[in-house]
Formats: sequence, C-alpha cells, structure tokens
Amino acid sequence: MKILGHYVYAPIAGLAAAEFAVAAGSLAFASIIVGGHNAREGGVLASSLGFALAILGGLTAMGLYQTKQRLRIEGVLARILVGVGLAAVLLALVNFFFQLEIERRLWVATFVLAAILLGVVRVVFWRWVEEQEMFQRHVLVYGAGKLAGSLLKLRRRSDRRGFNIVAFVRADGDERSFEDPRVVRIPTSLLDYAVGAGVDEIVVAMDDRRGGFPIADLLACRFAGIAVVELLEFLERETGKVSVDVLNPSWLIFSEAPRIPTLRRLLTRIIDLAVAVPMLVIALPFMVCIAMAILLDDGAPVLYRQTRVGYMGRSFTLYKFRSMVKDAEASGNPLWAAKRDSRVTRVGALLRKLRCDELPQLFNVISGTMSLVGPRPERPQFVERLSKEIPYYHERHVVKPGITGWAQLSYPYGASDQDALEKLQYDLYYIKNKSLIFDLMVLLQTAEVVLWGKGAR
Repeated sequence: MKILGHYVYAPIAGLAAAEFAVAAGSLAFASIIVGGHNAREGGVLASSLGFALAILGGLTAMGLYQTKQRLRIEGVLARILVGVGLAAVLLALVNFFFQLEIERRLWVATFVLAAILLGVVRVVFWRWVEEQEMFQRHVLVYGAGKLAGSLLKLRRRSDRRGFNIVAFVRADGDERSFEDPRVVRIPTSLLDYAVGAGVDEIVVAMDDRRGGFPIADLLACRFAGIAVVELLEFLERETGKVSVDVLNPSWLIFSEAPRIPTLRRLLTRIIDLAVAVPMLVIALPFMVCIAMAILLDDGAPVLYRQTRVGYMGRSFTLYKFRSMVKDAEASGNPLWAAKRDSRVTRVGALLRKLRCDELPQLFNVISGTMSLVGPRPERPQFVERLSKEIPYYHERHVVKPGITGWAQLSYPYGASDQDALEKLQYDLYYIKNKSLIFDLMVLLQTAEVVLWGKGAR
C-alpha cells in the first residue's frame, strides 16, 4: 500500500497500528493500576494519544518500521528499549515546558508496561507474519526473458517478503528465456489461469511489446479484480529503490519526481533552517571540544574543506571535521574511504563512528548549499567518471544534497563503483517519492544509524 506517497508493506502498517494501540492503552491501564491521573478531567485520552505518538516516533527513529531491517530478536528488543527511552526524553521535555502534571510513578509504570507489551507484540506479530503465507501476494509474471529475470536477482529476503511468484509466463518477444520450474506457457486464457492459480497481481515484464501485447487479456484480469503493474513499479515498491537495469528514459520524462513545486521548496527550506539553527546552537559546545581533540591529536587544520557537486551540478565547498591525516591523498588522486582505513586518525575513527565529523555541514544547510535530507554529494572527479559508467547518475542532482538520506538508511557505506550504483537506485527512489513526510521519516531513522554506528568507516 502507499501512504503519504511512500510505499509501506501492509503488515508493517498493521504492526504500527497495533503498537500504537498498545502504547495508548499502557498509560490508560497504568493510571488504573497506580492512580495519579484524574480521568474526570478528560486528560487520560489526550495523554494516551500523545504518549502513543511519542512511542511511535521513538520506534521509527530506531528503524523498527523498515522492511529492510534484518535483525535478530535481541536486536529488535534492544531497539525497542532505546526507542522507549527516546520517547521518555521527549515527553520529559514536553512535561517540563507544558506542565502536564502527570505523577512520576505513573510515568515509570507506563514506560515499563509499554516496553514489556511492545516486546511481546513484536515477537508474536513477526513470528505469525513470517509463518503465514496469507500476507504474501501471489504474483504471476508475464514474461520470462531478460526483464523478468531481474526478479530472480532479488537476493535479500526483505525484498522478497511481500510476494510469492506463482509462475513466469513465456511471452512473444522475450530475448532469452531462463530455466526455472515456474516458467510456463498457459494452455487457457490468462484470466482462467490466474484465477485457477489464485493470483493476486500480474507483473508485466515483456522484453518486447511490439510483437503482441496482450491488452485484452490484461484488461480482463484487471476488471476481474487482479492488479496489473509494470515491472519497474513493482520493483520500486518491493525494494525501496528504482532499478536502473530496467529503467527507461520515458520514466525520467513522465515521472513527477523532478517537478518539485516552489511551495514545497520553500517549506523544505524553512524546515532546514528551523532544525539546523537550533541544532547548531546546541552542538556548538561539543564542536569546540571536538576541535580541541583534533588539535591535540594531529594538529591543525581542524576543518576539512572539499569541493562537492550539488544541486543541478553546481560545485560547492563542503565542511567536515578532519578525520584523516593531513596528507591522506598525497598522490593527488581521489580515493574511496576503505574499511579500517589506515589514514583515519584516532580521534577521527571515533568521530566517524558517531557521525560527528558531519556536524560542520550544518553551516552548509544554513547557507543553502545543502539540505538536511537528500543524496550525499560526491566529488567532481567521481561524478565525472561515474556519470560515464552509470546511466542516469546525473539525475541525482535534481534535488539538493543532504547530510542524511534514504540511501544512507537503506545501504551501508559505499566505497566502490558498484556501491555507487546501488546508492543511486535508492537516491532515484527518494527523488521520485520526495515529500515532507518522507524527509521527516528519514530524519527520525537517522538516529538509529548514529546510535548503532551503521555503515561508519
């Protein structure tokens, strides 16, 4: 399903609704057990809803509503505890400024009860979802050639969680058919076969449609209540990225992605300033300490200035705390950062793990060369080479680069051309589905990246 312009796996939406109800009920139930809240004042309902929203925000910040999340149950439970802790901090601030007058013992009981119940719900729900095929859509792929074969390349379990391929139907014009026990030629009409196989959705993946596109058959299936989608849309929905392998130029022409209204640009700019300025004020004492640590560890300079490619291909100067030795690129050739890179200083390793080396980029956001959320900006040398080797690479510059982004949440640190290709596909998905709500979700989930050090090098 699509919620506020973003594809959401249906069981994830159900899980979020269940956990919202559990969180809301926790405060109401705790108030009955320990007292401390006067229900006649009508405050229980409002407080419960506010508490549930805070909990949902904390769990979202921990990435617990990402379909790409691949965690064991211990990791999930740990993130639930941290998410509840974040909600506690938020509500403590709200209580301080607005004097909610809720007793401390009630808050403690509520948070403990909520943490326990959320853990139980998460374990029960996910075990049930994983074991029940009723949540998977039965998919028929019309085509068994090169394009249809891209579905066989989906290796990650999270990419295949929402569907089960019933059959690949050979189509006229397929370039080269692949060997798979599910490849068939249907003896009856497409509708009869689909109904008999219990198909919920048909994915059109023909290599060449000029020979004989089955318009009548697909219309009959659609009128019978069976969904019919293009391969590109299907892959985008299931993987959270735009597959460059099956992308065609018409997508770039007809997509609404590059056409971002002026009002949305203005609102994004207002949000950037409203968040970046207070963050900079709060972070300034820490930034001074970081600067002193860098000076003591490896001397000046403290800041690292580097030219990057930004909005519409324009170059700008990006600021970071220096985390590598001074002559990190003595050869003059730009290099990808490697895992356990020997050029990283002692202080720099800690800064990178905590993502504190990115803090000076708040100045870039305030100056307008960057946004809080967007594709990560690359160096001109990399952009020039990758634009020649990777199709549609320049299209990532139709929006401002960001400090964090959808690609950073969905894919680990990239240090190769193949990684650049993977990240581009997530960037294209972000550009196509960009919205204020999507940006807010990315900002919240960045907390997990920072707290768990995901992808740091």
